[in-house]
Amino acid sequence: MARRGARVIMACRDLTRAEQAAEEIRKQSGNGNIVVRHLDLASLHSIRLFAKEFLCTEDRLDILINNAGVMMCPKWLTEDGFETQLGVNHLGHFLLTNLLLEKLKSSAPSRVVTVSSMAHKGGKITLDDLFFAKRPYSSLESYQQSKLANVLFTRELAHRMQGTGVTSYSLHPGVVLTELGRHWQNWFPLLGPLLSVPSHLLMKTPTEGAQTTIYCSVSPGLEALSGRYFSDCAEKTSAPQARDDAVARRLWEESARLVGLTDEQ
Repeated sequence: MARRGARVIMACRDLTRAEQAAEEIRKQSGNGNIVVRHLDLASLHSIRLFAKEFLCTEDRLDILINNAGVMMCPKWLTEDGFETQLGVNHLGHFLLTNLLLEKLKSSAPSRVVTVSSMAHKGGKITLDDLFFAKRPYSSLESYQQSKLANVLFTRELAHRMQGTGVTSYSLHPGVVLTELGRHWQNWFPLLGPLLSVPSHLLMKTPTEGAQTTIYCSVSPGLEALSGRYFSDCAEKTSAPQARDDAVARRLWEESARLVGLTDEQ
């Protein structure tokens, strides 16, 4: 995005590491218009502070990329008491997007791009036990649920934004070698030795893994595909449970209740 001349706002929880990354981006892209702001998607308070500052200081928002992720971690809770994977991967993005919707509408045509995963195909939305209070916690099942929620959120957002010029897309980036996989070995002990193999033989690099996100963000002519799911820079068929409009609507309503989203926001 920086190489394309965009003003890029990096919303990050670790400001020291973020500023280091931003400086590298400025040098590599020649674009000095890179801004770092604090955002912790495990905190509704942080999300609201970020959105308030953004709305007060930015004139427009052309592309919102929901890219944060927690993968297969132990059963942690966010500061608001949400199970962390659903709290960060879905609820945090849900609130952030809704708080920025008016800016997206005023900047239309604009896009919301949410990074999901092919793991959504194994997911199930358990609306009466989203946080594993009634059943044994499974970090894999929780991750799959959160990624399915991403796809359903994208679908319902597209439905609600019809006629506004705001379109939405979800995607599988590929299996990318980043720190997101730090908890994998709890589930797959053999993965450690495999990662000693040159990464390009097994996984995408971060640059390769970003391509579908970029495609959904800037490729012309995708407006008619709002609400759809993509992988490898092409539309793909999502899982049947990811195309259930009734569940998508109920998940939206429950998410709004959980994060305290009112009709006025």
